[in-house]
Amino acid sequence: MSITKQLCRLSAKVHLSTKRFFSSPKLQSCYNKMYVAEERGSPYSPEYRVFFKDATGPISPMHDIPLWADRARRLAHMVVEVPRWTNAKMEISLGEPLNPIKQDVKKGALRFVGNVFPHHGYIWNYGALPQTWEDPRHTDPGTGARGDNDPIDVIEIGQRVAARGDVLTVKILGTLALIDEGETDWKLIAVDTRDPAADRLHDVADVEALFPGLLRATVEWFRLYKVPDGKPVNRFAFDGEAKDAAFAHKVVDEVHEFWKALVSGEAEAADINKMNVSVAGSPGQVGRGEAGAVLAGAPAAAAAAPVPPTVDKWHFISNL
Repeated sequence: MSITKQLCRLSAKVHLSTKRFFSSPKLQSCYNKMYVAEERGSPYSPEYRVFFKDATGPISPMHDIPLWADRARRLAHMVVEVPRWTNAKMEISLGEPLNPIKQDVKKGALRFVGNVFPHHGYIWNYGALPQTWEDPRHTDPGTGARGDNDPIDVIEIGQRVAARGDVLTVKILGTLALIDEGETDWKLIAVDTRDPAADRLHDVADVEALFPGLLRATVEWFRLYKVPDGKPVNRFAFDGEAKDAAFAHKVVDEVHEFWKALVSGEAEAADINKMNVSVAGSPGQVGRGEAGAVLAGAPAAAAAAPVPPTVDKWHFISNL
């Protein structure tokens, strides 16, 4: 085995995913490739799952991928659930062993987000930060609402259309505070560190300067995206104002602490599966063999099922 492969494998085991470690061109080849997504089942069907693996085997994207790719520089890992311009509502499955990505189901039907004119599907890469949890027992003093019992959401605004299951290293630029059905649902704004604009993006003011209109379109998207399904317009705390990077980092630190309580068993959440292979002392920690058996029991990958033709429909909604 080459020294580069040995270092890549070592880094996957101990999560040494910092810019300093990956400073040479050869080592850059394994940067952001420590985690591999493996599809099982047929996309756009109820059995479809996306599992995650590191160099040693299957892992949980919620519990085993570290929050920080580079803690000193405040660069975070992001798990991509929904690539830009797509409609299928994919999300980390909290209740299943190893927390694979699956398509959300509402009232027995697979969920697709409608095209609210002029937006087609999701208008950014959408996903979550690992090792975070919006505790439903906690009422945020700024929003006045409890957490939504999910990992914290991220919208990634770089130019690349990501793939489902990508694990990106992102710079957090700010956050919006969506109030979704009475719950606090933070939407972090971030950019892939490899994006050409990343060095010029440090805060929400930079987003508006470099991408004028994107923040306004983002607020509109979240306000209206459930209306085609018969739901009311969503609302935001802080009058829809995007809070800055410093504010967002405080939120991330808070939800990371909530996750620590969750995975250690201090916080009760019977609907969240805590199986992991790396969190020492966690009641949900299992051996690699048990994690491998979960993946081995999943159905084989298959061709995608047809997407309902109604997914391509445009919805014209007055921006109330």
